[in-house]
Amino acid sequence: MNISYLLLFVLSNCNFTYSFIIAPQIVKNRHISTESISSNRYPLFIKDKSTFTGIKAELDEWNENLDDKNVDDGSNNNKDDEVELKSAALEWAKEQAKELEEMDEEQEEGKEEIDRKKYVVIGGGWAGWGAVKALCQSEMNAEVILLDALPDPTGSQPYVSKSGKPVEAGTRGFWKDYPNIYALCDELNLNENEIFTPYTNSSFYSPDGLEATAPVFSEAKLPFDLPSFLPESVTSSLTDNAFPMLPSPLGQVIATFPLFERIPLSDRASMIGLLLATIDCLGNAQDEKVTEGYDKMTAHELFIKFNLSSRLVNDFIKPTLLVGLFKPPEELSALVVMELLYYYALAHQDSFDVRWIKNGTVADSLISPLANTLIDDYSSSLQVLGGSFVKTISIDHIDDKKMNMKASKILYTTATRHNNKDGSIDTIINEHTIDDIDGIILSVGCKGMRSIVSSSPDLARLPTFANAASLQGIDVISVRLWLDTKVHTRTPANVFSRFDSLRGAGGTFFMLDQFQEGYEDALWGDSDVQGSVVACDFYNAGSVINLSDDDIVDILMNELLPSAVPKFADAKVVDSWVGKYPGTVSWFSPGSYALRPPLEGAGNDILPNIKCAGDWVKMGEREHGAKGLCQERAFVSGIEAANSLLQSTTDDESYKMIDVLPVRDDEIQFQLAVQANNAVMKYLPRFWVR
Repeated sequence: MNISYLLLFVLSNCNFTYSFIIAPQIVKNRHISTESISSNRYPLFIKDKSTFTGIKAELDEWNENLDDKNVDDGSNNNKDDEVELKSAALEWAKEQAKELEEMDEEQEEGKEEIDRKKYVVIGGGWAGWGAVKALCQSEMNAEVILLDALPDPTGSQPYVSKSGKPVEAGTRGFWKDYPNIYALCDELNLNENEIFTPYTNSSFYSPDGLEATAPVFSEAKLPFDLPSFLPESVTSSLTDNAFPMLPSPLGQVIATFPLFERIPLSDRASMIGLLLATIDCLGNAQDEKVTEGYDKMTAHELFIKFNLSSRLVNDFIKPTLLVGLFKPPEELSALVVMELLYYYALAHQDSFDVRWIKNGTVADSLISPLANTLIDDYSSSLQVLGGSFVKTISIDHIDDKKMNMKASKILYTTATRHNNKDGSIDTIINEHTIDDIDGIILSVGCKGMRSIVSSSPDLARLPTFANAASLQGIDVISVRLWLDTKVHTRTPANVFSRFDSLRGAGGTFFMLDQFQEGYEDALWGDSDVQGSVVACDFYNAGSVINLSDDDIVDILMNELLPSAVPKFADAKVVDSWVGKYPGTVSWFSPGSYALRPPLEGAGNDILPNIKCAGDWVKMGEREHGAKGLCQERAFVSGIEAANSLLQSTTDDESYKMIDVLPVRDDEIQFQLAVQANNAVMKYLPRFWVR
């Protein structure tokens, strides 16, 4: 068979679109020169890959046939032409295959770019990194961008004082019921015993001396002698070892019985009425009317209505609230106070057990391993942009009639410093824009929310964000003291109570050299280790924050610390650092519940692609058992905000939602108490709430 007819047969039996310049020449001359095929004068481009596959297969078969038999129609020239033609045709096939593969790759890349989502998380911390983690691990084809004001939101670069010693804004504890943070340690292959201290006691000091000690409930021993008729093996087992977990609040009562040094039992017993109110409040957490009723009351009002003793309130509850929720009871919502009380007295015997960072800070011990792992694992899709201040979030109106909107653009600024020849430094503000955004998670506190909403008219028009931006924050001061001598204290964690020098603030002091025993070198930076390192924090510090740094250090060293532990009078300050943070911590004031931002933002029917995260957000159906201002709740809210955003911005389920671990279930006696209370409340009005 003439080879030109064979080639024509192959081409004519395949359905494809091509520039058919070559076919007429085949028909007319019944022969094609190898020069024509190998040149670009007769282009034949096949757009359909499946069609080309068929052509190439027939050419391959033809090639094999030529190898198996001697093709000769009586002319050696004809044989040579056929061999050359075979070679040229195969070369053409290879070129076509290469071009088609490149086209497929370009089309696939283009399709991926079109389908790829772009999510922006504003704010780092536990909430922000929880959101980033969930978005990255969702297996969604998405670009994730984290914007944070800190120069290094990953925690890899330590925050240091002017003298190069590590410092931290606030000393934060880790409670027993932090299942998701502890699971994160396992995921990152972090040994909890190397990250956290053992659970520790805390001491409460007033001008009268030691007032009370908060125990490690899981290690508490019986505070009284057992009857003599019991076998010695039984008595020694119960008195020498921690007693077993008991139902709440019985376990807490027994554990704390000997630890209130000055508060009489009768005063402590006055708390019973408050426990009943807590059962009513938290047992109806899904009832917005009940929740808002308690939220509109001050904690102080509730204490009066349930006849708590003033001694108990002033000496124990008030200092606890000042360092736990950062305001006195007369300025706090009763709702949030009862959430805190629940963990202390009604959850589980050991729910209020707390431990601390053993070496370094929260940022370098936990945030940094998480951030670096995500950056390494998702380097092609995750950007972390530190030193970035979000100015404006722009919203597109998709359907004005349905109030359906979409956040689509973010304007943010960064600052660069320019060193002039005369030694002066100019700060240059640079503006940047992120366009075509599919979703945003606002993992900011009240101060950050106020800053963003005030410069974003589109957000300010929505009541959800305007209300959140109206909430005020609490002033906080963090101090670190490096001393020339070791000061030994009863417990490493301590609370100031009723000191005039506090000026209405709450105060704590932590002996970091006791927490981080064996790691003292890190506490002193490049300096030689000398004595104790003390971290002191002031909350509700509006009347203290305007003092000079030296005045604040003097108050601590000359008034507060020696009054609590006299040995501080013998110590001298080698170095100090004071950090002031005005309006940065959420204030759960009476009536604030209605103003706090929901995790769902303005709602899926209005603005589905902005979610909120942080320990102050209302999580709704995604509510977690970790209540109040805590790291666990912030972390969980970030994960849940990301899960919600993925659901709201995708039409399919081609992503993986990150599961959240719940805290332990309420104990059976609490559940039964809630059921009994709800049955009674059907007929009895809540006369004690507004």
